Amino acid sequence: MLRCVDGDGIGIPTTLEGPFKPVTAPLDKNLRLNVSDLPYVLQNNAQGEGFQPEQIFVSLSARYDSVWISWITGEFQIGDNISPLDPELVQSIVYFRVFRSSLTYQAEGYSLVYNQLYPPDGLQNYTSGIIHHVLITGLQPNTLYEYECGDPSIAAMSSSHYFRTMPVSGPSDYPNRIAVVGDLGLTYNTTTTVAHLMSNHPDLLLLIGDLSYADLYLTNGTKSSCYLCQSIESPIQETYQPRWDYWGRYMQPLVSNVPTMVIEGEHEIERQAENQTFAAYSSRFVFPSEESGSSSSLYYSFNAGGIHFVMLSAYIDYDKSCTFIKSTFFLLFASLLTMYYHKCLAFGTDSLWLVLLSYLLMRFSSFTVTADQYKWLESDLGDVDREVTPWLIAAWHPPWYSTYSAHYREVECMRVEMEDLLYYYGVDIVFNGHVHAYERSNRVYNYSLDPCGPVYILVGDGGNVEGLDIVHADEPGNCPEPSTTPDMGGSCAFNFTSGPASGKFCWDRQPDYSAYRESSFGHGILEVKNETHALWSWHRNQEFYEIAGDIIYIVREPNRCPVQPKTRLEETYVMSFMAINFDEALESSVVGIGGPIPGLAPLPPSLFRGAVVAGVVGLGLVVVVVVGVDD
Repeated sequence: MLRCVDGDGIGIPTTLEGPFKPVTAPLDKNLRLNVSDLPYVLQNNAQGEGFQPEQIFVSLSARYDSVWISWITGEFQIGDNISPLDPELVQSIVYFRVFRSSLTYQAEGYSLVYNQLYPPDGLQNYTSGIIHHVLITGLQPNTLYEYECGDPSIAAMSSSHYFRTMPVSGPSDYPNRIAVVGDLGLTYNTTTTVAHLMSNHPDLLLLIGDLSYADLYLTNGTKSSCYLCQSIESPIQETYQPRWDYWGRYMQPLVSNVPTMVIEGEHEIERQAENQTFAAYSSRFVFPSEESGSSSSLYYSFNAGGIHFVMLSAYIDYDKSCTFIKSTFFLLFASLLTMYYHKCLAFGTDSLWLVLLSYLLMRFSSFTVTADQYKWLESDLGDVDREVTPWLIAAWHPPWYSTYSAHYREVECMRVEMEDLLYYYGVDIVFNGHVHAYERSNRVYNYSLDPCGPVYILVGDGGNVEGLDIVHADEPGNCPEPSTTPDMGGSCAFNFTSGPASGKFCWDRQPDYSAYRESSFGHGILEVKNETHALWSWHRNQEFYEIAGDIIYIVREPNRCPVQPKTRLEETYVMSFMAINFDEALESSVVGIGGPIPGLAPLPPSLFRGAVVAGVVGLGLVVVVVVGVDD
């Protein structure tokens, strides 16, 4: 048994020792379960006067040599008669220099305002202060920089703030500490979480959705008694947008000095007039979307040293099912070629024409309409060079693997659509929020223990006003009904058909894939040591910030779980289908002509079963096409 030892000689477990028996930490009776918002007098602190910068925020670009500096100037307005500020009133300037250097550089950016509008009478509209975004470039790697932001022409510059750039991408260089947390809000518990985050001195911060919770309040600022409720008088969900400003001011001491990357949760949707969504989120933050090939601010990727991060959205289309027609022809071609090889088809001219036709339809059909996010993800993962960025980490808000009753199997459609892709490209770690608790999984794929699956880590424990989730779905009487699990992708959460929970919607004990779970507020720290070892520690709020409530070395095994060469998934599986041993297919045994195909990943059973079904359907489609041609 391999066990890593820290500087004090204390043994720290590694994932090589797993899978671990499931552990549930008992509920701490000292926890503050009645979560309270901070008083407005504390929330509304540090408001800038005039056009003095406030809500200063640093975020990464897609590369180590550039970062974004964002801030807000001018006062927001809320009420019946609002008049948006003119962004041209104030410049967007950043002065920056290497720490303690006398050589100062200047960068200029752009500015905007956004509105949150509610047509019904009696609701208050909102217009933001002027939001500034400046990209500063030409930075040195792993270097401490000092900066000021604002408009020097009107003596409206901030005090000095500091950030450290990321290392150059490579297998030996990583940020020292990466902090991870979701579902922060602005409560007394939030203050503890943020204080602990600052004390642990991260070089990078990941916020996994649900930030300000402005949508839990009416436009007059009072707490709503019914989240997402609508009525005849108020046919649209209200929000109180000033909470974004309060949240930004409170977070400034942390996020103005630590590069911070965010991904949206459901509380960032904030639907308003003309069905507009994500206005505050997409305006207040800036993302390396364009730099990473994404067409949306809701999903993107970036590098931090030897880590490639993929940030995904569960709240816009993520499916691949619209490629059904093209994929069907691909699977049909592969199936026909396989049958031809195994002499299941007659060796004649007609058979050869059928194989050729299916290939041409697969190869040149142009009517695929895959969701943009799925296409982008497939392309992004396929472009990752694991010799340069050995670690591949993904994050999105709602978890695929959580054993709490709250939000149980709520995004099963997203898992069904994307899990094969993440598994195939060897994603190492997945971070989620949404559920207000902590949980770490064993390595898992398709609800089964798998040494090559990712480790899923749930950190929706930032301290938000909705409180902790303390009920587990596997406890008697706590399993939700499948019909009560909302999923924007449709209805995908059904009873399990195999394994210990076969025939049931929930397990009747803590699932094998769940290694550790605890209902406490807190945050996590990831320290990547080298190209195979990363130390993960989780820190509960009720203890000293340095004390780890859960700690483990996550170990990559590239020899055991080889990462596939950069090629499209479907093209690789064309090769594999050319020689499937059908007697062993359900065990995902893929063989080549005369032996295994070197370097080819086993075909997951779920994908094989889908291929068979799609191949049969595709056969019918091609027969129709052939008949039409003959006529």
